[in-house]
Formats: sequence, C-alpha cells, structure tokens
Amino acid sequence: MTGDGLSRSEAARMAIMESERTHRRARLRAESEAFRNDPEDVAASRELAAELDALRAWRPLPPEDAE
Repeated sequence: MTGDGLSRSEAARMAIMESERTHRRARLRAESEAFRNDPEDVAASRELAAELDALRAWRPLPPEDAE
C-alpha cells in the first residue's frame, strides 16, 4: 500500500493513465498550434465560418428603415 491507501499496482496504473493524458494533451496542443499558425488552414476556417453563418436557421430581422 502507498501512503494514500492505494495498492502499488493501483498507483502504477494511475501514474500510467496520468502520463498518457499529459502526452495526449501535449499532442493536441501542438496540433492546435500548427493549425493556428497555418495561413491556409486559418483562411479555410474563416471561409467555412462565413458559409455556416449564411446558412444558420435563425437570423435577426434587418433594422426597419426610419422614414
């Protein structure tokens, strides 16, 4: 048993799982940074956002002309 009441195998399993989570987060962070720094990907993302904005179901009414 460890000081916090876990068996050694449980403590090892938890350490392995935490290490995997840390590595996965680091990989995702690196991938996100690469996408953010890629001008082509940023342009494609903005284009897609504009297309989706044009297709959204709810649109505010245009302001009424004051006459």
